[in-house]
Amino acid sequence: MPLEEPVRVVRRLTSRGYNAEREAVTLLADAPDSDAAVDTVVDAAPDDVLTITTTLVHDTLDDPDRTAPGQPDADEADIDEADAGGAAVASASDSAADTASSGGADSIANPESAVPDAVETKGGVADGIEAFERRVDETLHDLAIGNDVTGQSTGTGEYDEFVTVFRDRYERLSKKLRGRVNHRPTNALESMPGGSDAAIVGMVDDIRSTKSGHWIVDLEDTNGTFPALIMKDREWSSVVDELLMDEVIAVEGSLSNDGGILFADSVHFPDVPRTYRPSTADRHVQAALISDVHVGSQEFEAEAWSVFADWLHTEEAEHVEYLLVGGDMVEGVGVYPNQDEELDIVDIYEQYEQFAEYLKEIPGDMEVVMIPGNHDAVRLAEPQPGFDEELRDIMSAHDAHITGNPSTVNVEGVDILMYHGVSIDEMVAELPDDKASYDRPHDAMAQLLKKRHVAPQYGGHMRIAPEEKDYLVIDDVPDVFHTGHVHKLGVGEYHNVRLINSGCWQAQTEFQKSVNIQPDVATAPILDLDTLDVTVRTFR
Repeated sequence: MPLEEPVRVVRRLTSRGYNAEREAVTLLADAPDSDAAVDTVVDAAPDDVLTITTTLVHDTLDDPDRTAPGQPDADEADIDEADAGGAAVASASDSAADTASSGGADSIANPESAVPDAVETKGGVADGIEAFERRVDETLHDLAIGNDVTGQSTGTGEYDEFVTVFRDRYERLSKKLRGRVNHRPTNALESMPGGSDAAIVGMVDDIRSTKSGHWIVDLEDTNGTFPALIMKDREWSSVVDELLMDEVIAVEGSLSNDGGILFADSVHFPDVPRTYRPSTADRHVQAALISDVHVGSQEFEAEAWSVFADWLHTEEAEHVEYLLVGGDMVEGVGVYPNQDEELDIVDIYEQYEQFAEYLKEIPGDMEVVMIPGNHDAVRLAEPQPGFDEELRDIMSAHDAHITGNPSTVNVEGVDILMYHGVSIDEMVAELPDDKASYDRPHDAMAQLLKKRHVAPQYGGHMRIAPEEKDYLVIDDVPDVFHTGHVHKLGVGEYHNVRLINSGCWQAQTEFQKSVNIQPDVATAPILDLDTLDVTVRTFR
């Protein structure tokens, strides 16, 4: 029996709120008109029935007093189209394949040559496919959100508010450094005798080279500014290449004879302690991490999304109980010049409505968390509040948890820092290729952890909204750091923190062609929350 019909029956039943026994699915799929047969059986089901049984199907379809099921009318056909998210139901040959796992980050085999072991729903499965029943104990789900600016935003853009947010950044990050160096304020350094050992914790105010090729770094604290000299012949002098304006660092060294400059012996970042050990879940449970769906774009990979959704309904994915979406659910409107020429859906609300339809394809027992990105209908300046009530109502499927960008999501004891990732552009532009590149986005993510801030440099690509505190500071070390934005897959580790940039669901755009960016499309890193191991699934 072709796989499409059992899948269609299963989806139609779940859309009506019913589970089904395996043989019941088989009987319905074998009916001359399976859609009409499903509707007839559902209409005949008693009000207290949640599972369609084989007996109920036999009694209903074999009843000579009942009118034989006819063809569905046009409205019913339209409903089927909407339930499938506007894309055809994937056949067996289009479904996800076995994992080829190596180093925790490998793609799976070509889905076009693979057949899944099972098609699943909460209840029955289709005949001809290995029996599987998804059993998720939703009482075990444990999810909490922190550092969310949604509903807390007070900034109006006044100058004093920018002073407040940068002062808050300095105070919080300097605390992470003061225990490691014998810090003195800038005004105290000015009164110390020449040749004294000294250290300063400050925000990088300026970086400039001398005629001799040395580097002077001006460091600012709440009392003033003081220069530090990094000699070019020091083995560690290349650290200058990693410095960004506005980040907070500590410099240790000795004062010049006249006391007017600090000769640097070492530079320290707030960083993640090397002794850090991540937390893990107490049971085997998984989360799918995705981002940059871009519904509404002509390049949105609708068929690949449906393959992904189908895979989530298989036995291989039975432990995937969380879906974390890292921003850019839709393509947006007016994000860049002439964008309307590349849109498949030109109305922003219709884009979100279509995204909501695709979201309905995933299992109903999954917990969904979403943050916005720079293409979404929220302010561009970070931190970005979560979506407004109108958009939340549109995307109400699965009762998704909608939070701000960035936010820390605790999933069964595992802290996952979710950040869309616009600042990765800044990192790639400012840092050497071996420290940050689009081909290895996890390297840039490691730099952000090292600086303990998701957007350390103000200006350039970054737009920062002043708030009462700096929501972009990484106060607590996360167990997992999840980003998107650059449409490239990256999986790595930094000081025992798992790094995941999850690729995208949009094929190469004209802009990407112009800058020679090859996106990693239809990738879904699957995170084992009990071990923090990652398997990358590809559905294209």
